[in-house]
Amino acid sequence: MAWADLPEALQSVGLLRRSLERGRLGHAYLFSGESPDLLERVARELATTVNCTSPPSRSPAGLAVEACGSCSSCRRIRQGLHPDVHWLRAESKSRVIRVDQVRDLIHSIQLKPTESPLKVGILVAADRLHVNAANAFLKTLEEPPSRSLLILLTTEPDQLLETILSRCLRLVFPGNDAPDSPQKDWIYSLASSLRTEASNKSLLPRYTLLDRLLQHLTAVRAASETAVAERSPGSKHKDVEPSLREQWEEEAKAATEAEYRLRRRRSLQLLQWWLRDVWLCTTGQSKDLLALPDLAYETEVVAGRLSPHRALANIQLLEETQQLLESNVQEALVLEVAMLRLEL
Repeated sequence: MAWADLPEALQSVGLLRRSLERGRLGHAYLFSGESPDLLERVARELATTVNCTSPPSRSPAGLAVEACGSCSSCRRIRQGLHPDVHWLRAESKSRVIRVDQVRDLIHSIQLKPTESPLKVGILVAADRLHVNAANAFLKTLEEPPSRSLLILLTTEPDQLLETILSRCLRLVFPGNDAPDSPQKDWIYSLASSLRTEASNKSLLPRYTLLDRLLQHLTAVRAASETAVAERSPGSKHKDVEPSLREQWEEEAKAATEAEYRLRRRRSLQLLQWWLRDVWLCTTGQSKDLLALPDLAYETEVVAGRLSPHRALANIQLLEETQQLLESNVQEALVLEVAMLRLEL
């Protein structure tokens, strides 16, 4: 992979390249965006570039601008096996990065590079830093070791301490806002079902909706597990020490939970966008404002059964539900309560 293989991040990648060309690489970066995979790819490419031993081009300051992709350093960084590039991930299903993990990273970063120009530390899902871990990390951000580069990745920058945010150069990498086929199929099926449901207070249609939602989320979890397994170094390197394999497995469990929560949030946001369309129709707004114009007929039918006040209550209900799901609650129970309260 090279910078050219990241067209979806063209603008932010361009800023990074210009920093390298001018010899003004920062000591700490915060990469944020909707796609964890994209953030990791960019971080890996930056770590590969700054430590490439045979770069096609260098800046006047001597920094590599492009990675060759074929030298030993490039190959090992992309395989996750380089001694000077350290990845830090949550190692528990609770998705918390512990203070002892951060201290181990700090110790590694403070040592001189083994064979490369820079020691690189990459914190995946930095928003999962325990408060003690975040505070332990602050001094390193304030006074970074020479010949070091720290890269923090997050899909939820608002969850990070302001003191950490203020010490990093921030780059935002856009994700793919267009829903994928499984999301479209699910929301279209749901809207079609709501169009035909009776407008009374019967529990049956609501439990039908709950069943559809839970089936969709089961598929979302399976897709999350597949996505994480494909990215995990354990799928590429079979002959490793048992302790390292155990660490990779624990990291994969935490990463799967994080990936699932992200995809679940996108699914519920899509439902919220459609409920917003329903509300717009109850207020007599133009169809040109609909976020999901393909569902205009279903949207109008459901809107015809609701007042603007009741339609707005549905949007607020989805907001409350998503906030609850970000805490340690029982998912099925929260979703059941939400579906039972939904205005049909």
